[in-house]
Amino acid sequence: MSKENYNVIGIMSGTSLDGVDLAYVSLMYKEGNWSFKLHEVQTIPYDEAWINRLQAAIDFDDQALARLNKDYTSLLSGIINDFIISNKIVDIDVICSHGHTILHQPQNGFTLQIGNLQELASHVNSLVVCDFRVQDVVFGGQGAPLVPIGDRLLFSEYDFCLNLGGFSNISFEVGKKRIAYDICPVNTVLNHYANILGHAYDDGGKIAASGTVDSKLLGLLNNLDYYKEDYPKSLGFEFVKEVVLPIMDNSTISVKDKLCTFVVHSAMQIAKAVLKERQEGNLLITGGGVYNSFLIEKLEEFMPSINVTIPDNKTIEYKEALIFALLGVLKLRGETNVLCSVTGAKNDHSSGVVFKT
Repeated sequence: MSKENYNVIGIMSGTSLDGVDLAYVSLMYKEGNWSFKLHEVQTIPYDEAWINRLQAAIDFDDQALARLNKDYTSLLSGIINDFIISNKIVDIDVICSHGHTILHQPQNGFTLQIGNLQELASHVNSLVVCDFRVQDVVFGGQGAPLVPIGDRLLFSEYDFCLNLGGFSNISFEVGKKRIAYDICPVNTVLNHYANILGHAYDDGGKIAASGTVDSKLLGLLNNLDYYKEDYPKSLGFEFVKEVVLPIMDNSTISVKDKLCTFVVHSAMQIAKAVLKERQEGNLLITGGGVYNSFLIEKLEEFMPSINVTIPDNKTIEYKEALIFALLGVLKLRGETNVLCSVTGAKNDHSSGVVFKT
């Protein structure tokens, strides 16, 4: 499928469990350059039962995972169909879906994103491209991050693209190579402690801002082995559950102080990653963490010579869904959509599974 204009629905569900992000987008290819326009967008939150099930799935056996995969595919199909109907969308070339990551263990040659079954195409009655990560792991890569090809093709005016979601991840060019990796957890940890206080999340970072940094805990977090590793590297929820939360829970300080300390820790690690590459430049920040004013304040404090850009709300919230739409189109065109320079795979490749109705 090679043409100049594509109408696509891109779909993303992130590790922060905010819900399913859907974006109806137009992608235009002209004279070797890609551009985009975001049209209808929507986030469908998970109900409590689904949040609990997705959080618990890391410990499921194979049989329970298979049932979850089937049930989630049905859930996702319904969400997509409702989105199409409610927005009166009639012109769709392809639906491109990331699915939801349950297990991510590239070191063991394994990653699992549920919701990527053939039934998805049947239920939504459309061409579907999905399951973008598995092939990269087979090729010896981390299976992540996948967004950097979109950063290169759609947001080339920025020196750095930073996403603040369940984890923070960054991408940038070094010479003619795109480099990208996961820096540290963000909302996976912050939401966990906000939940303990009875909140879905720390609105604007207000709770964290009311706390005090604990130097002992901050030192333990900053000294984690992951931060000493060179890229390519990536994180999964396993890292949060097995490494970060035990350290946090072992501290006797208040929850608000834990939130404050972790925000400062995240900002320090992000600033360290940026300033390691260059002391000045333009940084685009997207993802739900943008709305944590305390985190943004700390980032600007720790890297004052970096020009921070926060775009419009659609781009903030739906950039990943937009880029998965692009990944699917690139797959249909037979073009590279995964960069070995960021995942560590043996070569660049065109990843994803294509399902016809």
